[in-house]
Amino acid sequence: MKKTLLMLLAAAIVGAGVTPTDVEAATGKKSVRASKHVKHVKHVRHGRHARNASLGDPQHLALQSSAVLVQDQATGAVLFEKNSNAVLPIASISKLMTAMVVLDTQPNLKEMLTIGDEDVDTLKGTRSRLKVGTQLTREEMLRLALMSSENRAASALSRHYPGGRPAFVAAMNAKTRALGLNDTHFEDSTGLTAANVSSPRDLAKMVDAAHQYPLIREFSTTAEEEITIAGRPQQFHNTNTLVRNSNSSWDIGLSKTGYISEAGKCLVMQAWINSKPVIIVLLDSLGKMTRIGDANRIKRWVETASLPRPVAG
Repeated sequence: MKKTLLMLLAAAIVGAGVTPTDVEAATGKKSVRASKHVKHVKHVRHGRHARNASLGDPQHLALQSSAVLVQDQATGAVLFEKNSNAVLPIASISKLMTAMVVLDTQPNLKEMLTIGDEDVDTLKGTRSRLKVGTQLTREEMLRLALMSSENRAASALSRHYPGGRPAFVAAMNAKTRALGLNDTHFEDSTGLTAANVSSPRDLAKMVDAAHQYPLIREFSTTAEEEITIAGRPQQFHNTNTLVRNSNSSWDIGLSKTGYISEAGKCLVMQAWINSKPVIIVLLDSLGKMTRIGDANRIKRWVETASLPRPVAG
């Protein structure tokens, strides 16, 4: 019984954390979408993270992603890790850094930007509904880059940065250094190149930093949006099915998916589980739905492990 009580006390210490909220209007007005994701965690500069602050037996958490990190965002405690220092291509997860660099300049979000020939993907040959000549506001480009992972939108954002694309990529790497992301490097704003790399530990810090931006929280968790292109309304959807699924039990505060062949399926999220903020990083998942399955397994593991355990008499 004494041993059981000590285990319960340890679990309580690990699970402790503040979950403050703030209500921020992302664009100067409250929207229904924004009101669903206004919960915000006070930014904590984490020092040395606790290793495997286990909620339960991690052997019972069988994940298919090659590299994983699950972290308590409020305390910085690592709840689960698997190859968390592996440096891997991160594909469109890169767009979180793209969004931060764009917003750091406090740009005019209503300025019209134009998709050019330079924004067409000649590396992977990916398609886009944003034809050359499409004009959208910077805000719409940012929303589509985060919500629908539109590569041409992310490319256009970098081209319309002061100093152009080279200055933008330099700013991405400068912010990387400022955030202390030692395993992270960028060579473009879209993530189409496998030279954009990071580790799960670095990405947890990057997700935490991106979560401080109200627009990134809102746009990355928008389920769908109708955008008028060349006078015709078109429907765009979130690339994360957990965000799109109205029956989902998830409370997601930030989301970004990614895929290129070199990176596999990737997913990063900030979510509230048992009223606690958790950061989930999943890299190099095999199979179309594996990253979603891993995310659901992590959620069930955290929820089950956080339940009070009976004390033996």
